[in-house]
Amino acid sequence: MTHRSKFSALLITMLALFAVPANAQETGEGGEKRTRLILGPQLAPSWPGADKFSVGPYVDFSRTRDDEFVFEAPDESLGSPLIRSGKFAFGPAVGFIGKRKATDIGADLPKVGFSVEAGAFTQVHLTPALRLRVEGRKALSGHKGWVGEVTADYVARQGDDWLFSIGPRVTLGDAKYHRAYFGVTPAAAATSGLAAYDPGGGIQSVGVTAGYHRMLGKRWGIAVYGRYDRLVGDAADSPVTRELGSRSQPSGGIALSYTFGGR
Repeated sequence: MTHRSKFSALLITMLALFAVPANAQETGEGGEKRTRLILGPQLAPSWPGADKFSVGPYVDFSRTRDDEFVFEAPDESLGSPLIRSGKFAFGPAVGFIGKRKATDIGADLPKVGFSVEAGAFTQVHLTPALRLRVEGRKALSGHKGWVGEVTADYVARQGDDWLFSIGPRVTLGDAKYHRAYFGVTPAAAATSGLAAYDPGGGIQSVGVTAGYHRMLGKRWGIAVYGRYDRLVGDAADSPVTRELGSRSQPSGGIALSYTFGGR
């Protein structure tokens, strides 16, 4: 997860979703096509390690010809499988992180621009109720580093009537990513009053996510999720985190869903 961006990412997200080829998120060969759009607000840390929160878009877009939609975790990055083979899937992944300015964080630290991250994911369903997913993304702007996530989800469902999922999260970042958000150069130490700090790459946080979707009728439904991450390692030990941020990184969202097509 992904730390979500502010509303400035909503247009980018929606354009990316609807730019997907018509069959990119479909499964199956027969049956009538159905499309489901989930849209609402979510609250998340404004940047990695922040103790401030921003409201952003909680968006999901799925298509299927099967009896039920394929499971997607509520906190996974934007993207859909390009390749499916049995229980395996592979595809692109896109993430966003809002910019961090010195005035936002309350210290004279370098600005980290709005980050657009592009990469890929692979996932496997070990059983119908257990999915593992690994994701890696490279920032094309902003922090310019590599980030990754390893997740597992247990899924209980009754078709599309209701679905509950829960599972652990491990978030990783390389040294460039960690230096952008958690590092303090000697020059920045002189102007900010923080101790100089040069973090390396590795595990940034561990956490858990739970989500629930329930249909309220034939077309409308409601989706909610909650996530909690705890910074560890170099990210947790940073003076930026200890003096200006928080090791606790909760997030959550609520949204309405609408299903098009079908009978």
